[in-house]
Amino acid sequence: MKAKENSASKWINYRPEIKVLDCTIRDGGLMNNHHFTDECVKAVYTACVDAGIDYMELGYKASRKVITPGEHGKWKYCVEDDMRKVIADHDPGKLKLTVMADAERCDYHEDILPKKDSIFSMIRVATYINQIPAALDMVKDAHDKGYETTLNLMAASVVPEREINEGLELMASSETKAIYVVDSFGALYREQVDYMMEKYMSYCKPKKIEVGMHAHNNLQLAYANTIEAIINGANMLDATMAGLGRGAGNCPMELLLGFLHNPKYKLRPVLKCIQETIEPMRAKLGWGFDLPYMMTGLLNQHPRSAMKAKSNGAQADILEFYDALVDENA
Repeated sequence: MKAKENSASKWINYRPEIKVLDCTIRDGGLMNNHHFTDECVKAVYTACVDAGIDYMELGYKASRKVITPGEHGKWKYCVEDDMRKVIADHDPGKLKLTVMADAERCDYHEDILPKKDSIFSMIRVATYINQIPAALDMVKDAHDKGYETTLNLMAASVVPEREINEGLELMASSETKAIYVVDSFGALYREQVDYMMEKYMSYCKPKKIEVGMHAHNNLQLAYANTIEAIINGANMLDATMAGLGRGAGNCPMELLLGFLHNPKYKLRPVLKCIQETIEPMRAKLGWGFDLPYMMTGLLNQHPRSAMKAKSNGAQADILEFYDALVDENA
C-alpha cells in the first residue's frame, strides 16, 4: 500500500523547473509561408499569457537580402517594428518571446538587436550537424547581446552517432541555455527517445545546460515522445496549439498542459484559442496525421515529398506514393 501511495504522490506532483514553449506561429508558419494575420498571432499570444505558458515563438529571423516580395509573411523575418505593432502591450514578466534563427540563413549581426532594444528574450538557433561552428558563433553573438539561447540540432535521427557525440561536445561548451532533441522527421520511437535523452543529458547535465524536446507527429508519437523525454529529464518542452505545425504537426499544447499537473498552467485559454482561431484554419492548411506523412516518418525522411503530394489539391494516390518512397530507399 505504501508503494502505491508513493507512486500516486509522484504522479500528482510536478517539476517547477519545466518550461513550456509555444511554437504555433513559428512551426505553423511552415504550412502557410508565415502568412498569419495579426489577429491570429495576437490571439495565440493572449492565450499563452492567460494559460501561464513560459515562452512563445513568433517566427524566424531570416535573411532579407534575397527575397521574393510577398512570398513570405512578416513572421518569416520578425522585424522588431512589425512585432511591436502587433504586440504593443508585451510584458516579458508574463510571457517571454522567442525567435528562431537558422544557422547560415540569418544576418544575425545586423538583424538581431541588443536585447535591451528588442521585444525578444530568447534566440533559438537551429542547426544541422555540419553547421555547428556557425551556430556556435550565433549563440555567442546572441548571448553577448543579452539573450537566453538554445541550440536545436536538426534531423538528429539521421546523424551518425560519432558525429552526434562530437556535436554535443561542442554545443555543451557554448553559452547556450538548452540543447534540444529535435525529431525533425517524426521518426523516433520511445526507445530511441530514451537513448537520445541519456546521451544529451550526459553532455548537458555536467555543464548545467537544460535538455529540450521538439517532437513531430508523423507516427502519432509526438505527445508520447514528449512525455518520455520529460521522464528522462527534459525541462524545455515545445508544443503547438492543436498540434499546428509543419506536415504532421507537433505535440499538441492542450495535451501537454493537461499532463504536467502544474497549477500555473491553465487549459481553458488554450482551448478557446483552438476553437476560435486555430481549428478554422485546418481545412485550408491541412496539418496533422495523414498517411503520406506517416510514410515519410516510417522511412525516417523529411516530409517535403508528402507535403508536395498533398499540395496538389487532390488526395494523393497512397499506394503510388508509398511505392515511390520505397523505390527511392531500395
